[in-house]
Amino acid sequence: MTQQWKPICQVDDIPVLGARVVKRVDQPDVAVFRNSEDKIFALLDKCPHKGGPLSQGIVFGERVACPLHNWNIELGSGCAVAPDDGCTPKFSVKVEKGKVYLDVNELTALGLEAKAA
Repeated sequence: MTQQWKPICQVDDIPVLGARVVKRVDQPDVAVFRNSEDKIFALLDKCPHKGGPLSQGIVFGERVACPLHNWNIELGSGCAVAPDDGCTPKFSVKVEKGKVYLDVNELTALGLEAKAA
């Protein structure tokens, strides 16, 4: 399936070592993260452990610490760092000329448990 990119925000709209939340109708939110090297990542805003809001966690390196139980989640994969186990869906990100884009198809489909269209 061809990627269709949707502009979300400017890189500068995301706090360094923080996140910005992308709201979706009838679906869990998406957290867009920025690390200290201005790398941008996007994950479902739910920790795989107990569903904590990853957007409220602390970003360090290429990981975010869940604010509920301090699980470390890899921003590049969405997976918990051992010994913890589990993954949250990750979203494709494109950055062009300081603007952050997410894939429309992933925004529509990722993070849904079987939901009728």
